[in-house]
Amino acid sequence: MAGRKGTRTGPGGPATRTGGTTTGLEGARERRVRTGGIELCVAELGETDRPTVLLVHGYPDSKEVWSEVATRLAEEFHVVLYDVRGHGRSTAPAPLRGGFTLEKLTDDFLAVADTVSPDRPVHLVGHDWGSVQSWEFVTVPRTEGRIASFTSMSGPSLDHFGHWIKQRMTRPTPRRVGQLLGQGAKSWYVYLLHTPVLPELAWRGPLGRRWPRILERIEKVPAGDYPTPSLPSDAAHGAWLYRDNVRARLGRPRPDAFAHAPVQLITPTGDAFLSERLHDDLGRWVPDLTRRTLPAKHWVPRTRPDQLSAWIGAFVRANEAPAAKGAGPRRPATATTAKGGVRPEYAERFGGQLVLVTGAASGIGRATAFAFAEAGARVVAVDRDAQGAVRTADMARLIGAPEAWGETVDVADEQAMEKLAAKVASEYGIVDVLVNNAGIGLTGSFFDTTSEEWKRVLDVNVWGVIHGCRVFGAQMTARGQGGHIVNTASAAAFQPSRVLPAYSTTKAAVLMLSECLRAELAGQGIGVSAICPGIVNTNITATTRFAGVTDEAEEKRRQKNASRLYGLRNYPPEKVADAILGAVLHDRAVVPVTPEARGVRFLSRLSPGVLRAFARWQPPA
Repeated sequence: MAGRKGTRTGPGGPATRTGGTTTGLEGARERRVRTGGIELCVAELGETDRPTVLLVHGYPDSKEVWSEVATRLAEEFHVVLYDVRGHGRSTAPAPLRGGFTLEKLTDDFLAVADTVSPDRPVHLVGHDWGSVQSWEFVTVPRTEGRIASFTSMSGPSLDHFGHWIKQRMTRPTPRRVGQLLGQGAKSWYVYLLHTPVLPELAWRGPLGRRWPRILERIEKVPAGDYPTPSLPSDAAHGAWLYRDNVRARLGRPRPDAFAHAPVQLITPTGDAFLSERLHDDLGRWVPDLTRRTLPAKHWVPRTRPDQLSAWIGAFVRANEAPAAKGAGPRRPATATTAKGGVRPEYAERFGGQLVLVTGAASGIGRATAFAFAEAGARVVAVDRDAQGAVRTADMARLIGAPEAWGETVDVADEQAMEKLAAKVASEYGIVDVLVNNAGIGLTGSFFDTTSEEWKRVLDVNVWGVIHGCRVFGAQMTARGQGGHIVNTASAAAFQPSRVLPAYSTTKAAVLMLSECLRAELAGQGIGVSAICPGIVNTNITATTRFAGVTDEAEEKRRQKNASRLYGLRNYPPEKVADAILGAVLHDRAVVPVTPEARGVRFLSRLSPGVLRAFARWQPPA
């Protein structure tokens, strides 16, 4: 192009490098790569002697869609981005028809890879149509040996998609027909893009002008330097990606579209354009497959760059490390490689996420920290018991957490919680899942309970939850990338009792707080769940205070009796932990855990008078 100095050669040869930067990619080194009569604009960040991560954008984007992800990855890797032909600052083929076939896109990829990393395979990452074409790259023989790993998001292989359709049409069942109709409805835009002229007019007219606001409003994409001013022409040119490839490949999918590199599939569960069911049969085509799910919409490179960067980085490190002889590439512990006992959907959903659990030194808190650790999450174990928190973190690392830390804090101390939140954000990152589990027990009649006892149980059981929701929830909100808050309530929130007025009051408050907060944060992609265990075999009974009992020996006797009762029930805290992970996975509002908790909640709705009558019962001391 005019104004650029230096010479250019074909793929694999020297390419012009300029000292400028690209839009949204401050500090990037830019070069031009010529291939098949066009010039591709290529940007690089990070040191070139590091493993190369090659990011391929989708439709109607340009390479700047990756700017947030790229800057994070560049701290550790050599990151390369390029504008797909006809997009951004790359030139368009002439004529447009036939210039965007998968074969020509593969030529472009090889030209870029041979230029930026001639001696080492690259780690490929694709989103939307960047993923669609990258599936072609990772399944055709001529690229074998040039790709070390592939991370795919929101863009299926057209060959796999074609076989998926044929299988459901040749062997229809009600479920398969429903899947076809569901994906057909999600693919409405594909039909429109095949119409002549109209898409180009729309993108160069009102749709192009309104697109940034549409992304902000519907996809929750943060405002800023994306999309770039080239959007109208990018979208008009990119329509030929669909016209040149979709009907041809879906009608005649290749029978040998097997991946020759490890694949990490990241599935946004809120994707408006692709059904999760499209990937049900993917294991047939990918021998080395890692699955991840993310509660987000389609444009995850803009809305969840931190989580994508963590997953991409971990996958690259795992497949860059030298493998044991004959063992193949190493991989992170995920759905495909998780140890026995870990549910695959937990590994897919929580691997690499940052989870903070209060009251983590023992009981339900410790079991919850371990459950997230087994799913591959990074864990912050918080407790007043400093040694207990550290022990939980140490064990979490042993059983699967890539990283784990123990932190000491009294959740009732507002300033201490604010300092903890600031430390976690600066040293570990923004919390993805918060579990407000810390709590204390208090039993005794209303008039036997002193104001000091009321204050303490309210400080821990209610204010501790409020502090956690406020300081960590505010960070989730400011990040704008969703999250989840879990508050441990109790079956006592449904069941009044003459001997548990203080404890039941605090747990009912936690339940209602959770319901209100869930409504407030729903529009920001932050889920809130209240967990209501029943009688669970933990050490809470050993530390429960008995109001009105002044004799220490008598209090110890009652604690021992209560512990014996809970021991006879012997409902393990690990089942509560599993319910917590399930609540986050499925975004459940209220989760009664034990059979008695479910029964009490049912009666509270159907026949509250029965519970009121039972509340009058005075259990023996």
